[in-house]
Amino acid sequence: MHSSVGLNRPSEQKATRELSPDLHLVEPVRRPGAAIYLRNVITTCEAVADLLTITFTVVAGYLAYYHLALGKHIYYPPRIVLSLSFVFAGVMILMLDRVGAYRRGNSLLRVRETEQILRVSTQAFLLALGVSFFTGVLFSRWLLAICLALVPLALFAQKTLMYFLIHILHSKGYGIEKVLIYGSGVTGRRVFSVLTRSPKLGLEPVAFVDDDPAKAGSTVFELGYERRRSARVLLGPPKKEMIPEYGVNLVIVAIPSIGRDAFLRTVQEAFQTNTRVSFVPSQFLPVEPMVDYQDVDGVLLASFDKSTRRSAYEVAKRVTDFLGSLLIMVLGAPVFLLLALLVKIDSPGPVLFLQERVGLDGKLFRMFKFRTMHTNASPYEVSPRVSSDPRITRVGRFLRRTSLDEAPQLLNVLGGSMSLVGPRPEMPFIVDQYNEVHRQRLQVKPGLTGLWQLSGDRAFLIHENIEYDLYYIRHRNFFMDLAVLLHTLIFAMRGV
Repeated sequence: MHSSVGLNRPSEQKATRELSPDLHLVEPVRRPGAAIYLRNVITTCEAVADLLTITFTVVAGYLAYYHLALGKHIYYPPRIVLSLSFVFAGVMILMLDRVGAYRRGNSLLRVRETEQILRVSTQAFLLALGVSFFTGVLFSRWLLAICLALVPLALFAQKTLMYFLIHILHSKGYGIEKVLIYGSGVTGRRVFSVLTRSPKLGLEPVAFVDDDPAKAGSTVFELGYERRRSARVLLGPPKKEMIPEYGVNLVIVAIPSIGRDAFLRTVQEAFQTNTRVSFVPSQFLPVEPMVDYQDVDGVLLASFDKSTRRSAYEVAKRVTDFLGSLLIMVLGAPVFLLLALLVKIDSPGPVLFLQERVGLDGKLFRMFKFRTMHTNASPYEVSPRVSSDPRITRVGRFLRRTSLDEAPQLLNVLGGSMSLVGPRPEMPFIVDQYNEVHRQRLQVKPGLTGLWQLSGDRAFLIHENIEYDLYYIRHRNFFMDLAVLLHTLIFAMRGV
């Protein structure tokens, strides 16, 4: 089902007010830059490096245990040792990911990272000990003790090497996002120091902006005795002209006591150049789902909207989309061929209807559907709201009522322009009228089905029920996608 024009209706305005009167400005939709791509690659490489390090360290621990003839000297076949080591490493990676080891800002002079390694290593080996105790799989306690000592050391050494490599990349200008800090007071200087001492963040402060004319033109050094890094202070408030001049990718408002009007003006200036905004909140933190709070080395930074792209989830989602759509197309091929024949017999014209839709990050793609309307109907008008619409063919009424007209979109899913689960794609002329809240729908890949399709509000327009898509974007995960697909199957079986 498609939505129509007219985005300034009372129901939409009410939905926007409910989100928050102050936070109707959300992170602008933008294509990920080279720095973001590189950071995702680095995170993936770090996880793979951890996996290999743990695997081969456990194997090395077993070789040390065996050749030193410790304990009962239990022999394990090499294939079993390598398999169990890999499984154990996979479990540790999942545990590290759960405690935030692969998130940005996970440094705190690397103490937090080392603490996570020690804690997860201990928990993982206790888990292995419990498995050995309650199952028939026998692990030598000497082997567990050796590996418990070696794995944290190996991970620490490997991550030190990763830090060194990341530092080299950043020194050559790769993976860096430039930051403009609004406020050169104590909070602004603290943010400056945190960013310069956290290489994994990939955030480079290039200048301060301050409203005090007396500070304009001065130089601010990082906190601490080294005072190696510094940045100039520009006269504020921040203007959109400053952002391209300094190549800024992120503006950080480091004035916790800033007034609402000044804050919104700063956000507006940044958003006009499609630049992200973070801020140091006051001590009274709003409970707001549109804002994501992140502790970056002891400094609390808030950003509009949570990150909508998570590497592990995106990979799992793409694999599921590809295999799932391929399986459905193979199993449903006889039904789809029959539907194609009925469409062809019922009315003259092509079997498939192709239409441009707006997908991830506002990119246009051609969406497939079974044709449900006569060929003289305009392809970019508001979609029919009732089955008696004269534009709809006889077979088209059945297809639209059962949603089988959407089946060819499995080709879009297979090709990667759509996903099995996500917000429905809209026509360009509707997206052109989106406000900032509606444009959040473009932060994720459009889907064949979603929460809106399962709701009782699907008889209304999509933009009048934006809360369903916003909820999905903020809370989506692999198991939610499976749940949506399961409920969609139940809907189809019930003929809803």
